[in-house]
Amino acid sequence: MDLVIGIDIGGTKTKIGLVNKEGECLEKTFFRTKEYPNLDHYLDQVQNVSNELLSKYNGSNVLGCGIGAPNASSKNGTIENASNLLWKGSVPILSELQKRMDMPMRIMNDASAAALGEMLFGNAKDISDFIAITLGTGFGAGIVANGQLIDGFDGFAGELGHVDMTIGDGRLTGLGVKGGLEAYVSATGLKRTIMYMLSKYLVDSRFRGIAYNDLHGEDITQAAEEGDEIAIKAFDYTAKIMAQAMANFTAFTQPEAFILLGGLVNSGKWILEPLETYFDEFLLEVYKGKVKIMLSGMKGKTAAICGAAALIWEKQNT
Repeated sequence: MDLVIGIDIGGTKTKIGLVNKEGECLEKTFFRTKEYPNLDHYLDQVQNVSNELLSKYNGSNVLGCGIGAPNASSKNGTIENASNLLWKGSVPILSELQKRMDMPMRIMNDASAAALGEMLFGNAKDISDFIAITLGTGFGAGIVANGQLIDGFDGFAGELGHVDMTIGDGRLTGLGVKGGLEAYVSATGLKRTIMYMLSKYLVDSRFRGIAYNDLHGEDITQAAEEGDEIAIKAFDYTAKIMAQAMANFTAFTQPEAFILLGGLVNSGKWILEPLETYFDEFLLEVYKGKVKIMLSGMKGKTAAICGAAALIWEKQNT
């Protein structure tokens, strides 16, 4: 059996899995990224976890390893100044990992990898113009136009999470962009919005006795289900900003669809229903009714892994 190792390096978790040619993740696991601030120790852990997974498939043919990561350069094999990772500067992650795992490897911005995954395994098999948006610790975007992934001169195209939206209080992103999109539209941004709503409104809320570091996205969703006004307002605020950004992005490439994946999408109708409403409101007239909002066609908890693996599977299909 042919397999590809897919690695999704996130600000919170590093997810690793084994993916077959149909885009099925046969085995998966994770560990916490921030528990390994030393790069060598981190890469040793990646190697150990990968070997442990592969030990369950003795005799399989490993075609390579695909890696999705924030601020990853597909051209240089590096991660550079990622806002949500502990390693700073230019990190030569591909060359260092290849010293431990001798196989073909590719690395790419995690959202761009997700876009490739959607083209191979998900909901974009028949779509030539779309934008994949990852809503995790940060905000990422993978842009496909005319059937081609827009990778950029140096492999950093799609850093839409740091587009200056010049919104309200002008929150800083992890890269210091004032009013940057991911400071509002991400799992982290939603938590910051809860705190903002608590200061703006005096209504009762379950969050008045909870510290910021004890806030979790699933708790905010549950609170909205229970009618917590602060939670509902936070989702509405997040959706409005996201819709405005998506309407702006539409004017660049006129995508047929936006495909959403990541933890924030698990909030379901609380984020998606106001997003649909505001998006239709903000779109230019010429685009109205032409741009769909879709969820990932890859299985939720393995979508990022499969997207990373698509970097290798794509080469097998060309």
